[in-house]
Amino acid sequence: MCFSLFFIADNSLYEVKKDGELWELKERKHPYAFHCLSLDPTREGRLYAGSFDHGLLFSDDYGRNFQKVGEGISSDRVLSLAVSIDEDGRSRVWAGTEPSELFCSKDGGKSWTNFPELPKLPSHTSWSFPPRPYTHHVQSIQVDLLEAERIFVGIELGGVMRSMDGGETWEDRKEASQHDCHTLTMNEKTEDRIYEAAGDGFAESRDGGATWKTDNEGLGDYTYLVDIQTDPDDGDVIIASAAKSARTAYQPSRAHTVLVRKEGDAPWEIISEGLPVADGSSIFSLISRPQEGSSFYAVNNLGLYHSIDQGRSWEKVPLRLPGDFKEKRIRALVAS
Repeated sequence: MCFSLFFIADNSLYEVKKDGELWELKERKHPYAFHCLSLDPTREGRLYAGSFDHGLLFSDDYGRNFQKVGEGISSDRVLSLAVSIDEDGRSRVWAGTEPSELFCSKDGGKSWTNFPELPKLPSHTSWSFPPRPYTHHVQSIQVDLLEAERIFVGIELGGVMRSMDGGETWEDRKEASQHDCHTLTMNEKTEDRIYEAAGDGFAESRDGGATWKTDNEGLGDYTYLVDIQTDPDDGDVIIASAAKSARTAYQPSRAHTVLVRKEGDAPWEIISEGLPVADGSSIFSLISRPQEGSSFYAVNNLGLYHSIDQGRSWEKVPLRLPGDFKEKRIRALVAS
């Protein structure tokens, strides 16, 4: 089996390549403060990377070289990305910015369309991102896996907004959804179900975003959720990266984070087998790989970890890490 995983930290893009039983880590440094990353499965070698002050970039050689996308995105702060596939097999690229706006390209980033109704929603006057006052951003984008015109956008800090017509019009946040949205995800096996990891815990909708329910049973003090993934074959199995607060989530020098797991209607539980101790462990970025069945990967400042049993236990991937890796904030794990 041969495939690659990609993730970012500061101005570095990392590729972890698996070739048979061998694992190799490559670091590629660039002059950009990377913030988000997405892969286009319809274009060989195509990666999109959002930066904090250099706009949206793309690569056609898996991150060896980057260049700016075409004009049409009004902000140089691109903080979220998604790639969806239309019924004809063509990709759409979605980019979320700070301040909160959403853009879409149907031609691989050459031109962009924006959706001006999103920042006009009634709740927009309350959107804010406390570390940087007087602003807010699109933190997560989830295009429905079965209904391409249904789009969910998570505003940090503002909530989950829904469009039923491809972004032309928008519905405001719903009761019981979380307002400090960090990550949204879906599962092809669970129609109309959407999962949210947020600063105040977990919320989900089982009717396509019309109504929501918060469920933090079992999380204890670990209600600051950042990333979330589901088992590709079982939408009732959920893995999330968790901390007690934003203060202990990101900076390795004061980090204290765990992975948590939920199955069906059972409460959340903290997972520890094969994972590092919580102290000094910054928040994990997560991905599931349908090609490997019930397989998850998690990466943070202490390494890359792999689970083959629906997230119950983990094993550290044997990699030679750079000397400064333990001090990095790792983001946006994606797979080729």
